[in-house]
Amino acid sequence: MFHPLSQFRHCPKCGSEHFEINDEKSKHCTDCGFVYYFNSAAATVALITNAAGELLVCRRAKEPAKGTLDLPGGFIDMNETLEEGVAREVKEETGLLVTRARYLFSLPNRYVYSGFTVHTLDSFFRCTVADSSHYEAHDDAAELFFLPPSRIRPEDFGLDSIRQGVQRFLEEEAAVNSK
Repeated sequence: MFHPLSQFRHCPKCGSEHFEINDEKSKHCTDCGFVYYFNSAAATVALITNAAGELLVCRRAKEPAKGTLDLPGGFIDMNETLEEGVAREVKEETGLLVTRARYLFSLPNRYVYSGFTVHTLDSFFRCTVADSSHYEAHDDAAELFFLPPSRIRPEDFGLDSIRQGVQRFLEEEAAVNSK
């Protein structure tokens, strides 16, 4: 079994090489007693629709899954709420100003960054923006465009949690529209 902390060979507290597997999610230093737990990193995903009900999607500018479809979002900074983080990420990637972020659901994910697997918990938000007609791709987004739900194919999205989240979004939209 591949331990998530196998790349960490030294204790982050004392620097000892006696940093050993403690259990499936932690390592223990036999010299200083420090135990490090490998917890999920918080990340957010924005579901933004325009007046026509189309979903804002982006094309990934960077690895992992460069060139595939994605949704605006990213990692939460320290001392930031999920709502603040999703608003910041949307602004950084699209230039859009989030006026409301409503939590929908979360999904676990694995995100490979610089050869290291980061376990994330992706929180999906339905976001309302000030003006969905003025946007521009920045940061991690190479391109931005709106897609009608009928043209969205979850398999075109490169990250597992995003694919699952898009599928869930489509199912919920279909249920609402069938009423």
